[in-house]
Parts: sequence; C-alpha cells; structure tokens
Amino acid sequence: MVNISPEELDRLFQALSDQTRRNMLRTLSDGEQTVGALAKPHDMSLAAASKHIKVLEEAGLIRRDIRGRVHYCRIDPQPLAHARDWLRYYEQFWTQRLDALEQLLRSRTPAAAPQRRTRKPT
Repeated sequence: MVNISPEELDRLFQALSDQTRRNMLRTLSDGEQTVGALAKPHDMSLAAASKHIKVLEEAGLIRRDIRGRVHYCRIDPQPLAHARDWLRYYEQFWTQRLDALEQLLRSRTPAAAPQRRTRKPT
C-alpha cells in the first residue's frame, strides 16, 4: 500500500480537511506566493494565514523560503501523491465490490415473466 507512516497520513488529511488550506494549495499550484498573497483572498490577518501555512508545512504539503522579511511559499506535490495512493487502494476495493455486486445482480435477474392470456370478448 502507501509507504507513509500513519502519523504522517493523519497530518496530511488533517491539513487537507480545512477549506482555507485547500484553497491555499490550489493557489500555490499556479506557482510560488507570498504569505500576504495567500491571506488576501480569505480576508485574514498574516498571523491567521501563517497558522494555516504552518499546518500545511507540518504535513509536508508546502515549503516556505524567507527572503529578507518576505515569506514565500511553494507547493510540494509528494505528500499529495501519498494521499492519492492511499485513496487509490480504496477506489480499487470499492470497484471490485461493486463489480461483484453487479455480477450477482445480473445472475439473479429473473427470466422473462410469462405472458398473460387475454380473454376473447363474449
């Protein structure tokens, strides 16, 4: 399955559980951004944005570089690959289960119902 510790996987999904952090990741998928640029669409302070960024950093989803007084963030796609691999296992699991259910239902489809004889009017 996935070569990631349970604790790392927990941090990853916990980081992805918040919509603000998911939006920040989406923004970073377009390229490097400053903390201020990441905070702006969410109408939050730099301190609040930094807390979200710290969660993303601890999950390994982003990297932060400090140049002078400006903090730049960029996405690290490797942890997302771990999440995809973990989810893929369950996708295959459910696909197999649903395929088996479909086969079972097809095998139990009743034969065509006998046609009723209609009476001739007298």
